[in-house]
Parts: sequence; structure tokens; C-alpha cells
Amino acid sequence: MAYPAGFKYTKDHEWIDIAGDRGKVGITDYAQQQLGDVVYVELPEVGVKLKQGQSFGTIESVKAVSELYSPVSGEVAEINTALKDKPETVNSDPHGNWMIVIKLTNPGETGGLLDASQYQNLIK
Repeated sequence: MAYPAGFKYTKDHEWIDIAGDRGKVGITDYAQQQLGDVVYVELPEVGVKLKQGQSFGTIESVKAVSELYSPVSGEVAEINTALKDKPETVNSDPHGNWMIVIKLTNPGETGGLLDASQYQNLIK
């Protein structure tokens, strides 16, 4: 699967798609393959403040429960409530199904994230 060129990636296998001062966050195709069939996603409340690298929730598969880490510092502006009922959509379209939207408090942090080709080198 191709990793979208406009996204930034973390070494923890999250992606962020930034538009203005907001970024949609999800997990990568590599992450969902490692997890296997996702059965539950636990997400934070809107308004929660996160630091870069802080856990914002968990994702549960038939194999394991994994933490979800914020790629940037900011405030949770939106959560994808559809994932409560259909967590398996993370498997079928990991780069299309975002989990949270973060309002960035320190946009400079994105400079330390990986681009698509750096991320692909990391996982090969």
C-alpha cells in the first residue's frame, strides 16, 4: 500500500494530515497489519490537551492492545465517533479513517516527524 506523501509519520506508526492549525491523526497500514483485526478503539474526549508522544487512547485487536500516541502537542478538537461502531474500518482503510483531529499548539514539532519515504525506510 502506498503511504500518502502529504502525511507526516511517527516511529510509533501514527500519521498526521495537517491542514492549517489542525491535523487528522490515524494509524498506518503497517500498524494495522501488525495488529490484525481491530475490534475496539478507545479515544479521548474533545478538549483533552496532549503533549507530543503522549498516549491519547488504545486500539484493541484480536491479538493485542496497543497505545495510540499523539504525533504533536495540541488539543483534541474532534473524535471519529464512527470508529466506536465500526473499528474494523481501520483495517480496511487505515489512511482514510482518522481517529482524532488535533488543534496544534506547537506547529514546529511537525518538523521532527518522518515523511512518507523516511517512514517506508523505517518499516522495510
